[in-house]
Amino acid sequence: MRARRRTVALAASLVLALGAGPLAVPAFASSTAPAAAETCPDGVNARALCEALAGLPDADATAALVRVGGTDGTWRGSAGVRDLSSGRAADPDARFRAGSVTKVVTAAAVLKLAARGEIDLGRPVQRYLPGLLGRDFRPVTVRQLLNHTSGIPAGDGLGETFEEVYAHRYDTLTPQAVVASAAAKGPEFRPGRKQHYLNINYTVLGLLIEKVTGRPYAVAATDLVLAPAGMADTYFPGTDPRILGPHNHGYQAVEKADGTTEFVDVTEWNQADRFAAGDMISTTADLERLLNSLFAGRIVPRPQLREMFTVPAHIEGAEYSAGLQRFEYGGRVHWLKSGGRYGYNALIAGTRNLSRTLVYSVNATDAKGEGMNPVAERIALAALK
Repeated sequence: MRARRRTVALAASLVLALGAGPLAVPAFASSTAPAAAETCPDGVNARALCEALAGLPDADATAALVRVGGTDGTWRGSAGVRDLSSGRAADPDARFRAGSVTKVVTAAAVLKLAARGEIDLGRPVQRYLPGLLGRDFRPVTVRQLLNHTSGIPAGDGLGETFEEVYAHRYDTLTPQAVVASAAAKGPEFRPGRKQHYLNINYTVLGLLIEKVTGRPYAVAATDLVLAPAGMADTYFPGTDPRILGPHNHGYQAVEKADGTTEFVDVTEWNQADRFAAGDMISTTADLERLLNSLFAGRIVPRPQLREMFTVPAHIEGAEYSAGLQRFEYGGRVHWLKSGGRYGYNALIAGTRNLSRTLVYSVNATDAKGEGMNPVAERIALAALK
């Protein structure tokens, strides 16, 4: 079997910014879950948002949870099912894998430590973690890790194809092993010369947080960011493959040799290798709290917070800042972070003044595929215009 890949025709501006046993293909039309349009709440761009969720579950997503907020107005919606077996309506308060949205928390933790004088953003990470990268690497500053200009190449994983990684979904690959594999490859480019978005930068930052605080990343990040933001339903699972508490199941659409498609339950998965780059489990309400608290300056002091809204000016085409990505659409600049793990796509986005915010979780059936999930695309286009 092989994971389904798709090429999605996206709006040109949007595509630049976003990018356990098998089940037979379900009869989506017979699902007992209520259609989004039947329970559509009022709010900003309500009709377009309801239409974006209509018809779930379908071949592209089994569930979706959406929160739109800001001074312009609010909207809340959910659609789809908790699992394909029961067909129960999706839980709007469910926990889910937030993927690379974790990087926002990691960046905020580093910047908060910088505000306290415990980390110098201009100092080479080799000074904090001697021997981590080896002699082939020039000095890499903490700031270059934050904005993905370090030149450190990607580390190794537990496979390349869905079949390979799925077979190892209960295995543990440590962050230290990931960094060691990256360091063994030598630098990809000289630090500060290019911008290349990679998990490895935030894996190293997670190790830096541990070294500076003397505590595990999960404990330090919770104390520095999650607790001040009021994110009581968010946690870091480490080697635990489960999603604790209420959650909607995630599935991967897999094409079999005979051309038919089956949906593999990928809810349980050891994400330890994602670490500070993508290990977090959260809810849409908690991510909205993070977005509002962070942008309002209640987590990171404003002098350091500027790092999150600054892309490297000297690098042509740069769009990543410390933890976020700059995205201009509909005449507004949005700062966002998306994430994807098998079975789950997530996103937080907001204008700098919080006039418009968006948080979603989409249980995409090809969450690691090429292009943007069609359901997520419809939600983003409806919410951010």
